[in-house]
Amino acid sequence: MAEIMLTFKQKLQNIKAFAFDVDGVFSREMLISTAGELIRQMNPKDGYAVQYALKKHYPVAIITGAACESIRQRFGMLGITDIYQRSADKLADLEDFRLRYDLQPEEVLYMGDDLPDYPVMQAAGASACPCDAAEEIRAVADYVSDRAGGAGCVRDVIEQTLKLQGRWMDADAFSW
Repeated sequence: MAEIMLTFKQKLQNIKAFAFDVDGVFSREMLISTAGELIRQMNPKDGYAVQYALKKHYPVAIITGAACESIRQRFGMLGITDIYQRSADKLADLEDFRLRYDLQPEEVLYMGDDLPDYPVMQAAGASACPCDAAEEIRAVADYVSDRAGGAGCVRDVIEQTLKLQGRWMDADAFSW
């Protein structure tokens, strides 16, 4: 029997959770402080969309090879509790996240930007990337945002999903 290929918009109908890489997705450029810590600049619209998705009861995971307290603090402030740092096997971490919330692969959207994200992009029900992602990632993504990493690409996919599912701009959208 022939496999039915779903469009990105059709895949969004099934999404119940989101997972994201950090560097290159939430942030574009990094600075190094005099103490040697990486300083990431992130888009506040991405942050709003993440907390709104959480408010709407979509689990959200961060799966990153990076490891620093600022990542835990930033995403913790937004309400994310599933933060996988120093991820040497992003696919295993995505599987842990999925099992934790009893999700099927087709119910998770993953957004990444570089080669370590490749197997996770293939395993997720819907995959997306910023427009400045690595060529190999753009080739495997179900959707390439018109926004770059750190410039609202996270907001783009969350907003599309919630709008398509009729869950955007409810009464609870007007407050944190």
